[in-house]
Amino acid sequence: MNFGPQHPAAHGVLRLVLELDGEIVVRADPHVGLLHRGTEKLLEQKNYLQGLPYLDRLDYVSMMAYEHVYSVALENLLTLPLTQSVQAVRVVFLELTRLLNHLMAVTTHALDVGALTPFLWAFEEREKLMEFYERVSGARMHAAYIRPGGVATPPDKVLLKDIELFVENFPARINEIEEMLTNNRIWRQRLVDVGVVSLASARDWGFSGPMLRGSSWAWDLRVSQPYECYQRLDFGVPVGQHGDCFDRYLVRTEEMRQSCYLIKQALSLIGPNLGALPGWSNNHTQMENLIQHFKFYTAGYNITPGHTVYTSAEAPKGEFGVGLVSAGAKPYRCRLRAPGFIHLAALDVMTVDHMIADVVTVIGTQDIVFGEIDR
Repeated sequence: MNFGPQHPAAHGVLRLVLELDGEIVVRADPHVGLLHRGTEKLLEQKNYLQGLPYLDRLDYVSMMAYEHVYSVALENLLTLPLTQSVQAVRVVFLELTRLLNHLMAVTTHALDVGALTPFLWAFEEREKLMEFYERVSGARMHAAYIRPGGVATPPDKVLLKDIELFVENFPARINEIEEMLTNNRIWRQRLVDVGVVSLASARDWGFSGPMLRGSSWAWDLRVSQPYECYQRLDFGVPVGQHGDCFDRYLVRTEEMRQSCYLIKQALSLIGPNLGALPGWSNNHTQMENLIQHFKFYTAGYNITPGHTVYTSAEAPKGEFGVGLVSAGAKPYRCRLRAPGFIHLAALDVMTVDHMIADVVTVIGTQDIVFGEIDR
């Protein structure tokens, strides 16, 4: 049976070929590539700065998390230092991005199995978060805000105050969603003991993010390989017990609370002199400055050929990695590690011996977005 390629629960352009015995799944074969845009090859045809906006389009639910990894990869190639204020600003927006992602993941998952109300609540909150995106970058989604060496523009103090107010009130919204779902009899019947992945199996498949932590391993790159200023911040890493869909739901819900704690702490690390953030300047009044700015943005960085870097970070969906091989003004080779691709590869073993309706539940709990899978 064909599931897709435009199934309402597929979160993108997915075609599954299901082999069935009645309504029991015998085999699930994902056919990827229907959205393919050749992002890695496009990045090899552009200079380093011109390639940055392509990263926003990979996972169009957690945009800044992906442009961040690309920027850090270039900073590693160029050995660019960052101030604490820049790191704290980045952490604020990275964790706001995690909230954006998990609100979508949890409540569209609920929508997939029949619960409409949490989805409507979540999108009211996501609208506030996207306004923060717009106020800092001018764009609601594709921000191109985190850039090599810093950020595009410093957030103003009014925006930072509004973000602080938001994270004070947001945990109450999480509680409302949990009241609707966590102890709901139908929700538990649809998720508990469905799509179970043991810890050994999760490690063998190369799972990361909430998919791995749902299988009881507290592996988080923000802790094990800290970047930006995460090593100065205090937060917990939630884990599941059984590795089923319900555990992964609980992990994402608790991660939203931890993101609120992180944002509060990061806001306190941002220094008062925001206008001095690297990567931002409004001094284009002199013609010479404008010419220098134009030349830099058209020519970009020139990196000695043959240098190689792989950089990864804890994106909302798991470990996202960028591998670059330099070749002057453009990368010779760009390779992207998409967490969703690895999780989708395990769909077969997660759905065998389940019902057709459980396939929808498993896809929802994988939190897949096909921009990164079909890159």
